[in-house]
Amino acid sequence: MEFFLQLLVNGICVGLLYGISAMGFVMIFKSSSVLNFAHGELLALGAFFFLSLVTWAQLPVYLAFILTMIGCFILGFLIEKFFLRPLIGEKLIFVIMLTVGLAAMFKGLILLIWGGNLHTYPEFLPDSMALQFGAIYVAPVYSATLIISILFLTAFGLFFKKSAQGIYMRSVADNQKAALSLGVHVRRVFALSWAIAALVAAMSGIVLGIINGVNVHDLSSIGLKVFPVVILGGLDSIAGAIIGGIIIGLLETFTGGYINPSLRDIVPYIVLVIILMVKPYGLFGLVEIERV
Repeated sequence: MEFFLQLLVNGICVGLLYGISAMGFVMIFKSSSVLNFAHGELLALGAFFFLSLVTWAQLPVYLAFILTMIGCFILGFLIEKFFLRPLIGEKLIFVIMLTVGLAAMFKGLILLIWGGNLHTYPEFLPDSMALQFGAIYVAPVYSATLIISILFLTAFGLFFKKSAQGIYMRSVADNQKAALSLGVHVRRVFALSWAIAALVAAMSGIVLGIINGVNVHDLSSIGLKVFPVVILGGLDSIAGAIIGGIIIGLLETFTGGYINPSLRDIVPYIVLVIILMVKPYGLFGLVEIERV
């Protein structure tokens, strides 16, 4: 029973991380109907920015984390302004292929600067962050993941419900034409969506780098797990992304613990195929009815 509970806690912590990363993907899709295939590379960029600041620049961890979040937030704005905005009004396939090109460009840039080797962060999480519940031990990295995830979810919940920009983003996600008629600056909402997506991807990349080490190939492939998560939760549901992330995290952890660790990376894609066959719109996605 203790082993089961240990896997349950670890799976929830990792799943929350997947869910928050997928939330940025869903925000872009809801606001602009774009599938961002560069999400994994944004995740890797955040991890490597943080690595450079704490190792090369020797900055304090908290300052490096804040600067990485700010840098990736600005990067998201720049991506939307210089790459996505010129394609407004073009066919959707052009925009999707652009994100594929961005993914290749970012990955090549990372390989050029940092190489393809595995890097590790210096030990900075104190042992006092570990949690002990009877026989269940929560390592400092998992307790930090849980705390960061809850803080981010709370901050974004308040942002979407209380702030003007958050309400504008929700209105654009629901109906772009209606939002435009009410005077909402839709292009600014697109830019903000990309900025927030880059920010949450960077945060996920940093924490995953603490857990598994920093390697561009591994982090890019983890970015692909966004697709099973958002398909499971529903492409247009932010809450579904969080729940889908937790489910995928639990499935991975239990598969690695009870069946075979080498199969844990396959499980999300098996779930993806099953969900597409049984419930194509996901658990919380809106079913679209087209009348002819």
